[in-house]
Amino acid sequence: MSARLSVASILAESARRHPTKVALVLGDVRLDYATVWGMSKRYAAVLAADGIGPGSRVAIMIPNIPHFAFAYYGALALGASVVPVHSLLKAEEVAYALTDSGSSALITAAPLLGEAAKGAELAGVRLYSVLDSDADLSEVARIDNLAMQVEPIAALLPREPHDEAVILYTSGTTGKPKGAVLTHSNIMWNVNVSAFDSVRLQEDDIALGALPLFHSFGQTVVLNATFRVGGTVVLMPRFDGAAAIALMKKERITVVAGVPTMYMALLGAAAEAGDPPAIRLAVSGGAAIPVAVIEKVKAVFGCDVYEGYGLSETSPVATFNQEVFGRKVGSIGCPIWGVDVAICNADLEGAIELLPANTNGEIVIRGHNVFSGYLNKPDATAAVMVDGWFRTGDIGYVDDDGFFFIVDRKKDLIIRGGFNVYPREIEEVMAQNPAVAQVAVVGIKDEHYGEEIHAVVVLATGQDVTAEDLLEWTKAKVGMHKYPRHVHLVDELPTGPSGKVLKRVIVEELA
Repeated sequence: MSARLSVASILAESARRHPTKVALVLGDVRLDYATVWGMSKRYAAVLAADGIGPGSRVAIMIPNIPHFAFAYYGALALGASVVPVHSLLKAEEVAYALTDSGSSALITAAPLLGEAAKGAELAGVRLYSVLDSDADLSEVARIDNLAMQVEPIAALLPREPHDEAVILYTSGTTGKPKGAVLTHSNIMWNVNVSAFDSVRLQEDDIALGALPLFHSFGQTVVLNATFRVGGTVVLMPRFDGAAAIALMKKERITVVAGVPTMYMALLGAAAEAGDPPAIRLAVSGGAAIPVAVIEKVKAVFGCDVYEGYGLSETSPVATFNQEVFGRKVGSIGCPIWGVDVAICNADLEGAIELLPANTNGEIVIRGHNVFSGYLNKPDATAAVMVDGWFRTGDIGYVDDDGFFFIVDRKKDLIIRGGFNVYPREIEEVMAQNPAVAQVAVVGIKDEHYGEEIHAVVVLATGQDVTAEDLLEWTKAKVGMHKYPRHVHLVDELPTGPSGKVLKRVIVEELA
């Protein structure tokens, strides 16, 4: 491969090929590719004047607004690495990410300055902001203003394929987050394969930019992949089902990428609004999407939902329901080009024992998409990288046709009275009930059975069934050892910044 492999070239090349085409939309603001690349180079010039360059790390704590793209591609164009920080973190958490990554600077947005400024001060790093604020921020450098006072850098700095590009902090369920290091090669391969071979975006596609751009899904499949083909991204800083439906109609969105909870919200909003928009392609990832939701999306929006699978450590896409292999509803598809996926013995530590088709085990991955390791954590890296395979911690199986299916997270497995119960199976069944909008099944410690099965349910609009009704309905459809003994009705499920349901929070609340 050529050494000219900077992720920033994704934007640079599209700006050269489609300079006047609209790249980003936010409200009434429409920015063409030449403008977005020009602003990115100006941001780069400001950072360079403050000593940022190859080997530096720049943290970005900005919502889905154009300034994220300016900062992201600007830092990468200098040969620096990007450390995305999600906007819900508190000061101590921000400081941890900055300190652990060794970031030299943090770029944030004025509405987030409260926690960001405290975090930057605790970590002792340079702070920049964008956007106006009612508060007195005279002491904080405004990179968006400074960028208009400097000459843009002449060109991006080429990088080697295995140079560090992005550090993504994985939330995990225990301990401090770990920084997954992705290289320019990791990201470029994943973007190219996603854009042209797996998801198959088109130059005239208009993508809904509702997934957080600080998350790998939003970065790769929405921002980078859409820019790679010269499409348009319509940004949505804060996802809301009703607002998204209105935006999809106004901007004639053709592609939606989201997590299951987003599709559930879109379905609910479409039912309220009536006259739902038609879209060309829907992509789901981040968590298993119930088959019932896939069927509802097809009925309402007139398109199939193509489910994929991956993790921050895999850039993120590892499998996808691809046109070349056909599609199986409920599966996560087949491995993307250049990537191997297999099932191994989940109980065997320190070695990989591959299992035959139709056997439950741990999903393992190897290929161009697998990260270079956890930053400064060789032991954690060694625990998941075994014999060249990345151990995902997810339980699944592969069928005779090579399609992979998620059963559940290994750590989410419920063992009730000696019987293994996979929450995904119960969630699939309960999602078929028309009264159920969302459901999450978890295991709670129990003195008698070891763990007891609990289902937390959000009812569909206008439904007034009781928890007992749902319990009895489910009991009639699954084995006696599997049905939830407790059903809890709630207004909403707790979700993380990417929209993924936080089962650990549910467990903590119910314990």
